[in-house]
Amino acid sequence: MDRQKFSTSRPEPGKVLAANQQAMSRSAKLMSLTIAVFILAGTAGAYAYVRGAWLYRGFAPPAALGSVPVPGHPGRRVQVGSSTLRSFAVTSAALGGATVTSLVLLPPGYAASSTTRYPVLYLLHGTPGQPMNFVNVGQVGVWLSELIARGQIQPMIIVLPAGGLATFSNNEWANGVGPAAAWDTYLARDVVNAVDASFRTIPQGWGRAIGGLSEGGYGAINIALHHPGEFGTVQSWSGYEQAPNISVFGGDPQRLAANSPLTELPAVAPTLVRDRTFFWFYTSTLDESRAQNIAFAHALTKARVEHKFFIVPGSHNWATWRPRVPAALIAASKHLTRRSLAVRPETSRHHKNGPHRVH
Repeated sequence: MDRQKFSTSRPEPGKVLAANQQAMSRSAKLMSLTIAVFILAGTAGAYAYVRGAWLYRGFAPPAALGSVPVPGHPGRRVQVGSSTLRSFAVTSAALGGATVTSLVLLPPGYAASSTTRYPVLYLLHGTPGQPMNFVNVGQVGVWLSELIARGQIQPMIIVLPAGGLATFSNNEWANGVGPAAAWDTYLARDVVNAVDASFRTIPQGWGRAIGGLSEGGYGAINIALHHPGEFGTVQSWSGYEQAPNISVFGGDPQRLAANSPLTELPAVAPTLVRDRTFFWFYTSTLDESRAQNIAFAHALTKARVEHKFFIVPGSHNWATWRPRVPAALIAASKHLTRRSLAVRPETSRHHKNGPHRVH
């Protein structure tokens, strides 16, 4: 019987090496792709986190309510209208012809009437900051609509001006050194004129309020003292009352004094009393400007200027300001309804004739 012959052949070493290299290449590509996916996912997640932290400062995004209970009527609810957010650009001679884009919140029902005029609240942001902080973090649009629906405030326009040409600008809302750095004049003259010309406002001091947080709170008080009668209500959320000795003021002692409300107040107090200008401001227990606020409250009391001042728990951040936005809007609305016994000037019309005094 013939034996069955079996032949065994071994692959060539070169082919084995090539096959192994191909397999390793595929594994490496798969690994690289996997790593890339994780990196991209991580980068996207980090970006989303950072973006959310910047936009909302760690809080949930604004969420509007569809309806709210009617006070004094159990079981009844009223629909919450929608405020309208618009942007508008102001080309300012005070800033050397620069164009600055700001925001305005129109109350529910604004478009339904062509004759109704509204009081205006100007809110100035801090540094670093931008107008949208009030919308995204402070939820002023949501609160404006909800408080109007509840009957706790009157319909009003909220203007959110930009206080710089870049997010990290630090202009103190003041007239600084240089020919194109008059941010005080930009707000009190150019922005107010643009708002009065573009929207149905009450173009008189008793129909205007100005406020802000941190640097914006300082700016609100400082601007109000430079333009007595233009803003009937003044608010400061953790602001300060002494000008910081920074480059904006060029180290000039006279300019620093002229932009320090604690120093300015005595000279302008009689006008504030005559016009019944009302100051509503607060600071927090851990705020480094707490002593300045206490001193300013004492100075207002001494000068018999109407005001409400209080100290709240917390520090210098949105955790302090955010929960007090409704109270600020209610306070502004309450005092915007009061008509001064004195006739307040139509200051926006006056400003069209020329700039205010420059500090």
